[in-house]
Amino acid sequence: MWTRTFVDNVPNDPVLDSRPRQVSKSCLSFVKPTKMPSPEILLWNKTLSEHLSFQKDADVWSGNTLLEGMRPFAHCYGGHQFGNWAGQLGDGRAISLGTMSINNKPIEIQLKGSGITPYSRRGDGRAVLRSSLREYLCSEAMYHLNVPTSRALSLVSTGEKVIRDILYDGHPEEEPGAIVTRVAESFLRFGSFEIHASRNDVQTMKELLTYVLTQHFGKEDFTLEGCLEWLQDIGSQTAFLVSEWMRVGFVHGVMNTDNMSIHSVTIDYGPYGWVEPYQLDWTPNTTDKYSRRYTYGNQPMIAMWNYARLLDAILPCLELQQKKKDLLEHFQHSFQEAHHRMWCNKLGFTDVDERSIPIIEACQELLQESAVDMTMFFRELSHLEQPSIEFLSKVQYGQLQSEERWKKWIDDWFEATNNSPNRDLMFSSNPKYVLRNWLAYNAIEMAEKGDMTLANELYTCLKHPYDEQKEFEKFYRKRPEWAENKPGCSMLSCSS
Repeated sequence: MWTRTFVDNVPNDPVLDSRPRQVSKSCLSFVKPTKMPSPEILLWNKTLSEHLSFQKDADVWSGNTLLEGMRPFAHCYGGHQFGNWAGQLGDGRAISLGTMSINNKPIEIQLKGSGITPYSRRGDGRAVLRSSLREYLCSEAMYHLNVPTSRALSLVSTGEKVIRDILYDGHPEEEPGAIVTRVAESFLRFGSFEIHASRNDVQTMKELLTYVLTQHFGKEDFTLEGCLEWLQDIGSQTAFLVSEWMRVGFVHGVMNTDNMSIHSVTIDYGPYGWVEPYQLDWTPNTTDKYSRRYTYGNQPMIAMWNYARLLDAILPCLELQQKKKDLLEHFQHSFQEAHHRMWCNKLGFTDVDERSIPIIEACQELLQESAVDMTMFFRELSHLEQPSIEFLSKVQYGQLQSEERWKKWIDDWFEATNNSPNRDLMFSSNPKYVLRNWLAYNAIEMAEKGDMTLANELYTCLKHPYDEQKEFEKFYRKRPEWAENKPGCSMLSCSS
């Protein structure tokens, strides 16, 4: 079940201790998880565990006990953070237990919050319940929304206290520690290649490329043609991923290149959030409060910028710099195509044609002008059988703006869809339930007091986000006033 395909096919760090340091000419360092005093499983993904043939064992999923075949390691990578090269980063609080093969598909199992690694810098390698619960719930919510993502297997409390300064304001406090077990094809990211390019380490870069092409992307061996095909695929799939984020109103919050997966799945759930009033310039990240780099509306541009940094790392190594323009144009075309198709689906247009474009553009303009809850607007619109603006009162924050223009838009929308929007498309594109920040905040407050009731309710509800689920109607509502500016709810820091 456990394999060594990764560790046996890429350069390893020869130093076998966890002291923080610079690691060169290596893709990973072997480490051991820190022993936790009294681990307890708080959430367990039964379906995923059965698929992976894992047992529910707090000692295993805290890292206290290693199963036969596990060979724990931490990834070495770099990255651009907020547009600036940050040098070596790496898994500072994540430790991969190993890689597996399930149905001939590689899988990596990783503990987040399990202790010091060579990449911890000045950190303690731990994670807190607050951030771990958010990652568990959100990665599973995204999976059931059909958005490409890593998965969560378990959430374990560690029985120790961890000191964090949640607002970076000089007031650190003790918080309960926790570990989330996350699962993905691999946790290789754009920064996994950038670090070797920054050091002009062509040999390590090529060995990593050979591993990725042969083990993850079905190539028989490393070739320049195969590498270009792979890079093109990353571009189109990353463009699709961001379009899917936009579809459900998700904002990643910290789209640094070290948080971008080469498998084009969502990873590293930090200060994420869902837009509630439709605001293109909204960011959930307190660190991004002034620069507004990682806002909802900026995500396509930032994804392309990040992709360009991946190309800058790899193409010179292969002496293929002249291919960058073509690959970026392919990314841009892929996003435009995916984004337009996504909006057509949300508005029930079966065919992507010239009739849909002015309707989509007018809808986007009105949504930006009006304080309308995005999730509820599209869900209520999906139910609309006759032209009417009455439903807007249910989804509006404050006074309804542009009433006459909304009336005209709804009339035009019905006419453009021949009075018969494709409701199957709409209901499958417009979820009823998403993990709003204030819902997660309430679940965290209860969990920190030892009550997992709300967390379990949310977990159950978010497994079926497109179903009506009348029993969870309390989760289908606009953001309450108290949550609009509450620290740790309206906006979050990277502190975990």
